[in-house]
Amino acid sequence: MKFPYGISDFRSIIRENYFYCDRTDKIPLLENTKSQLFIRPRRFGKSLVLSMLENYYDVAKKMNLKIFLVI
Repeated sequence: MKFPYGISDFRSIIRENYFYCDRTDKIPLLENTKSQLFIRPRRFGKSLVLSMLENYYDVAKKMNLKIFLVI
């Protein structure tokens, strides 16, 4: 099992089979809140969450990733 230490690109993590704790089920929670604020320590995955959202909302990228087809 490979861990993506220092990698914050969602697409490369999925394509290169790194370990990823799937948080895509939390997207509806983010969509239904009035505002979002990500306050976490360094190396806690803030950039990775934003990269996941970028790949989710970009139609061209979403079609190339099978992980979003079930949502």
